[in-house]
Amino acid sequence: MDGTVATTASTTLTQFFTNMIGTLAVILVIAAFIGGSDLTNRFFGTKLNWKYSLFAGILGGVFGIYGTMSGLELNGAIISVRDIGPMLAGFTGGPLGGLIAGVIAGIHRFLVGSKDSMTAQLVTYACITATVCIGVICGFLSRKFHDKLKKPWWAMLTGVVMEIFHLSLVLLIVKPFSTALGIVKAICVPFILVNAVGFTLMIAMIAYIEKQHALQIERSRLKTELEVATVIQHSLLPVFTENYPGRPELRLAASMDAAKEVGGDFYDVFFVDKDRLAFVIADVSGKGIPAALFMANAKTTIQNCVRDHASLSEAVTVANDSLCRNNTAEMFVTAWIGVLDLLTGKLTFVCAGHNPPVLVSDGKPAFIKMRSGFVLAGLEGAKYREQSIDLRKGDLFFLYTDGVTEAENKGHELFGEQRLAGCLEASSGETPDEIIADVKKALDGHVNGFDQFDDITMLCLSYLGAGN
Repeated sequence: MDGTVATTASTTLTQFFTNMIGTLAVILVIAAFIGGSDLTNRFFGTKLNWKYSLFAGILGGVFGIYGTMSGLELNGAIISVRDIGPMLAGFTGGPLGGLIAGVIAGIHRFLVGSKDSMTAQLVTYACITATVCIGVICGFLSRKFHDKLKKPWWAMLTGVVMEIFHLSLVLLIVKPFSTALGIVKAICVPFILVNAVGFTLMIAMIAYIEKQHALQIERSRLKTELEVATVIQHSLLPVFTENYPGRPELRLAASMDAAKEVGGDFYDVFFVDKDRLAFVIADVSGKGIPAALFMANAKTTIQNCVRDHASLSEAVTVANDSLCRNNTAEMFVTAWIGVLDLLTGKLTFVCAGHNPPVLVSDGKPAFIKMRSGFVLAGLEGAKYREQSIDLRKGDLFFLYTDGVTEAENKGHELFGEQRLAGCLEASSGETPDEIIADVKKALDGHVNGFDQFDDITMLCLSYLGAGN
């Protein structure tokens, strides 16, 4: 705000509003671009330091100069939004940033100030003093009440108070007082309103940018943690090599593809004793980190119980009760647990609400008819009955989670049990690895790039018979 002549004409007030709002819009766009482009964080880091304060001060000073240059002249008066620059610099760069911006904008105001009369010079001095003081005051307010100033009403109030302070200095410094009062009356409404609203919009924009930066940092942190969690989860699964399980009676292969970075599906293979091998496939309700944590607990619990109890049905019953007692997240897991006697081929198993496995004998696939028990961790005290079948030499046993049969294409058509059986029958693979590869190929052809919302896990066992 500057001037020696006051007017109350409505057309002049309209011109004040229009010009100041246009200038403010340009400043907002430029500030939004700089803040949104992450230039400040890239060059100066996220913490406030003297380099950042210097940058904020110079930028605020440039905004102040632009505000003066684009101000409206009225009989030698200049009405502008110059104070926006130092206010913004003070908020973002602290007292040092506000001081630098105020000095830069103030020097420019002095250079363009009118020297025609003492009154004009006093107006210039008042404006320079106000601009510098406002930058420093906003810097101290930001340092002490930064979070509070982010709220719109506090920002608006601060802007109003700063511009009232500016006009008060004009009344105190400019002589004669009647001239100062005329100037203040002429432009006080647009001057206070536009600058206060502009400061509020600036703060809202900065708060939004800060929030987006914080979210970006958080997303980056979560991405890193999920990548680590993925590695950890896969490290919990057994890896089949020539040395493990290291028995000539069988071959094993498995695959797990999580719908998210980590999932709730898992498989497990472990020895109960020298000649009996247990294998498990399971599907935890839910996805992501919670399911992965519950998966790790369920895997350990099932393995311990199967090893500790001679009866498989008793082992699964105890495992279920243990999972129920620690199930504060109210999750559950479907599971198929089997124990294979490698010498006789007898396979004892318990099903806890899981999909029926497929037995491929003499090249003919058949889903195993079985009595399914309740899901694990769903009902404490639930009982589970074990069943058994005899595997013959050359039999193939294929286990999977519902992500396989429920894989959808773009038309929401499920892969289904019929396609799975047909794929296993048509497979030319001779080893479990090759068979799983054929099923994957069939799944990929079915979904044809359509995103899946469930984990896809498979475990394949080929029984070669005792003595091999």
